[in-house]
Amino acid sequence: MKAIFISYNQALNDRVMEVLDRHYARGFSKWELTHGRGSIDGEPHYGSHAWPSMNSSILTIVDENKASRIMDSLRDLDRQTTQGIRAFVWNVEDQL
Repeated sequence: MKAIFISYNQALNDRVMEVLDRHYARGFSKWELTHGRGSIDGEPHYGSHAWPSMNSSILTIVDENKASRIMDSLRDLDRQTTQGIRAFVWNVEDQL
């Protein structure tokens, strides 16, 4: 099993959800409002007067073979937009 953590500009919410739906990643936890700042040249997303945009984040646990296909789709989405999306994959050692 793999854990995929996705953090993205809220403007991409529908498109990120489409990726998960397309790959049948049914189970997930979502944080509607997450603050962040791009590590290279991204603008801050603080929900403040000066930096009003916000991020959302999702954590989903999927089979190993599904994780690479989801990541490929997220890379495609990232190439199509300037909004900003980051995703990370971790091994899941145990689950209940």
